[in-house]
Amino acid sequence: MLAQMALLPLYLLLFLGSDLATIVDPGPFIEAFVVLIVVPLTLALCTELLANRHRAGVVITRVMTALMVPLMAATLFTVVASQIPQVRDSLGTVARVLPVYVAFPVIMALVGRLATRAFGLDVPAGRALTFSGATRNSLVVLPLALALPEPYAIAAVVVVTQTLVELVAMIVYVRAIPHLQPHRRPAQSA
Repeated sequence: MLAQMALLPLYLLLFLGSDLATIVDPGPFIEAFVVLIVVPLTLALCTELLANRHRAGVVITRVMTALMVPLMAATLFTVVASQIPQVRDSLGTVARVLPVYVAFPVIMALVGRLATRAFGLDVPAGRALTFSGATRNSLVVLPLALALPEPYAIAAVVVVTQTLVELVAMIVYVRAIPHLQPHRRPAQSA
């Protein structure tokens, strides 16, 4: 995720070209990056450091761990609801990117299986590799997509679409990956 954030200016330059400076107003972009990415990551790091030294940090970590799924669901619901009008206006674009987003987790499931075998990973590590490879941290870049000027508002819709496809893929993965990477039975001795 840190590599993705560090490479984001290069990605923008590649996608938007040399007009990047005239297209993107750095003010909202930097504000979104700091407020919605740097501050939460810094708070998470501070909480982890506090948990290593004080009981209060452990309690905060446990509470936040318990709240993680409901908070992510609420965030996802809010984000999707905020983009529904734009999705209606951009169905053609969404339809064009959908096959790529659907193909990615299918390909990554196979890549994960091959990598697990190639590197001799145990089953839990292989499954973790496969899940990690198929997730792209799109909600991390969403604030930056939302900070783009109006002509590029479609970027947020595309990111939300990718997030929804990824969410469905992760649900499918929970059932499919154990079949694709089953536990090996130890050889029985005679």
